Formats: sequence, structure tokens, C-alpha cells
Amino acid sequence: MMVPVTDDDHLLSDYVRADAERSLGSYGIHVHREGRAPVEHRFRADDRVNVYSCSKTFTALAVGVARAEGLLDLDDPVADHVPHVGRLGAGVEGVTLRHLLHMTSGSPVTWFELPADAPRDVAGAFLGTDLVSAPGERFEYSNGSTYLLGRAVAAASGQDLRDYLVPRLFDPLGIVNPQWLRCPLGYSEAAKGLHLTTSELARLGRLLLQDGVWEGVELVPADWVEAMRTDVVDTAASAGDPESAVGYGYQVWRCTREGAWRADGKYGQFSVVLPDLRAVVTVTAHNEVVANDILRAVWDTVLPRL
Repeated sequence: MMVPVTDDDHLLSDYVRADAERSLGSYGIHVHREGRAPVEHRFRADDRVNVYSCSKTFTALAVGVARAEGLLDLDDPVADHVPHVGRLGAGVEGVTLRHLLHMTSGSPVTWFELPADAPRDVAGAFLGTDLVSAPGERFEYSNGSTYLLGRAVAAASGQDLRDYLVPRLFDPLGIVNPQWLRCPLGYSEAAKGLHLTTSELARLGRLLLQDGVWEGVELVPADWVEAMRTDVVDTAASAGDPESAVGYGYQVWRCTREGAWRADGKYGQFSVVLPDLRAVVTVTAHNEVVANDILRAVWDTVLPRL
């Protein structure tokens, strides 16, 4: 008996071909469409991998949940939430949690140093270092900003970021015992270091598509998810790629495709939310050349079939 060929059988065939032809380095691609079964193609086993800066989006969700619980607010100075000793750097008293979410703190402590040169106490280095520009003046991508957000959630809640999110987000999403790398002081890195499978990362995109609701339960306030993608700062001046020039929200990027936005991690970790299509495309990969070519392959080969 012949099994009929469906559209789903061909949904990812062009992407699979593009991955080989363009040396994209994909580990897996997962497509969620509302009301239909997910479609996934594996290039290797669906093991948990470092999703790098997609970790930032989970940290932003933690801030939104903590805000809803009355633990903090966006215009709170970060120095009011993160314990510190000694003097604050010049201008640091004006850095708010919103500035950290937008990567516009003005701090030179971006925490991209090689491990041998990185400060042991990133928060202390951040709070004690003079700003190089006024808060809110310019966008500069910074792991340090996200790390401070994680520390603010930990201080406000009395739990490390990862532990705070386990009952509120990870457990409801079915992400069991997630591993998140920690800094030398024992705090979750927040900006990076979370390890997930492709399908687990896809649940993040689906949660965002559904305005923070998972299986009928609101995990994250809808107004927070809306703000994540609409309260956006200009990134054009610092962009080296069109996909980095469209704007930055609360630890998420806007895409060149109208209405699309994404969690985005080093080497090609993406969960792209497509509200107009009611779909999410998620990729894990290792691409050390031009990781945004993965996005362009998605636009060329997957979106026309959705």
C-alpha cells in the first residue's frame, strides 16, 4: 500500500539541501505551526547543547515574571537590587533594569573577555566601573547587562535565576532539570550557558507566540511578551549584518521579515517567532562563519512552504 506524500514531507527538504550547499552547520530544525503536528529534521542527535545567547531571552522572561510578582520594576536602578561594596562607578546610579534589557547601560563591562581575564565578580566590576556613555544613549551588546539582570532576579527573589525559573517556566514547559553554567561566584550566567535540545528551545518560541500562555495557563504576562518585541531600541549604528540592524527589544531581536522576532544565540541558535503565520522556526547549529545565513536560508526555503 502506498503512503500518500504530504506537504509536511517536503516542508524542510529545501532547507536540508541548503544546509549542505551553504555549509550552514545545522544540528536540527523544528517547525511549530498552530493546529498542526510539529515537523523536525535532525542532522545529528537531539542532544542538549549550549544555546548561548538564547539564554538571554529566558532571563528576560524571568524579569517579567518577577515584575508581575511585585519583586522589581523596570525603572528601578540596578544598584538598588544587586548587592555591592565600595563606590559606584560614575553614572552607574542612573542605570535601570530597562537599560540592561535594552543593552543601553553605557557600561564598558560587557563580559566578553577571555576566561583568564574575566573578572571573578562581574557584578562588582560592572557596578564599580565608570560609564563610557550616558544610560540609554547607545546600544552595545553586552553579556554583562544580562548577567546583572540575573543577579537582580536572584537578589529580589532569594533564589538563583535558574532555580527561580524551574517551577515558573521550565517545569511547565517540560524542560526537566535544565543545566545552566554558573559564574565563579555560583550564579547562573544568565547571558549564556543554558543547555537545551532543539525541541526544548522550540518551546520558548511557542510560548512567545502564544503571548506567555502554555496549555491554557499563563506563565508570563501577555503585556510583558508584547513589550519584549515592541519596546525596541535602534541597533543600526552597531550592526554588521542586516539581521542585526532592525532593532533590539527585551533580550530579543527583530528580524528583517516583517513582524518576525527571535531569540538568538552564538553559532546559529535561533527560535524565530512568526506571528502572522502563527508559526515558530527553531534551529540549533554550529556555524562559525556567518550564522545569520541560517536565517536567510529559513526565509528562502521554509517560509514559502508555511
